[in-house]
Amino acid sequence: MGIEYDGSDFLGWQIQKQEPTVQGCVEKALARVADEPIRVHCCGRTDTGVHALCQVVHFDTRAERSERSWVLGVNRYLPSGISVLWLRVVDEDFHARFSAFARSYHYRIFNRAVRPAVGSRYTSWCRKPLDADVMQSAAQSLAGEHDFSAFRAAACQARHPVREIQHIAVSRAGQEVRLEITANGFLYHMVRNIAGSLMAIGSGARSEDWLRELLLSCDRTRAAATAPPEGLYFAGARYPDEYQLPSDSFDFPPGWISS
Repeated sequence: MGIEYDGSDFLGWQIQKQEPTVQGCVEKALARVADEPIRVHCCGRTDTGVHALCQVVHFDTRAERSERSWVLGVNRYLPSGISVLWLRVVDEDFHARFSAFARSYHYRIFNRAVRPAVGSRYTSWCRKPLDADVMQSAAQSLAGEHDFSAFRAAACQARHPVREIQHIAVSRAGQEVRLEITANGFLYHMVRNIAGSLMAIGSGARSEDWLRELLLSCDRTRAAATAPPEGLYFAGARYPDEYQLPSDSFDFPPGWISS
């Protein structure tokens, strides 16, 4: 199932004692339609305030409904900040997390001297002028397979810090600077830590070469502050073609070809 959500009013994806969470709302809505308890498994957990353009989840159920009935029924019981985009029946070997071989995130930065009043829940804000071209050039040093310990949060529970960034790009459109990044996987806060360090470079606080030095240091304490969650979007995930998931289950840059 593909899900879109505005993370502003939720305490992240993962279900917990405190409410509301996206997972908790989705499971309650599914249980109403299936008439049985449902547990969902997602492609990538998101934190408080982080959004999703197409979070992919899977669940098992004995209930038999048409794909259209699932979508309409679940959306009926979901709060306005969450919407099911599509649903597909897949083989039992499919897993929303482990079957994905690439994931994509976007990070949006509103760049002007005055803070935004409209859309502030959906973008971070940097008052200092950012040079997107310098940020784009610096970002390329992160492409490929590396130890990303310098961009790994202390609370990260991943077994190892090695990840492969397959695409990374920084661009500007008017007053918005956007980071797009695709990798085989991400560490906890990895994208927000990269975004924070790129903003330090774009504002002139750090040199273009500093990002490469930071990567090689494997030292998180040398990096810039973690960027705010509001600007982060889980854009989608890439799965093998055999599952025939809708095209909006991923949002990858034009011309990007998976291996």
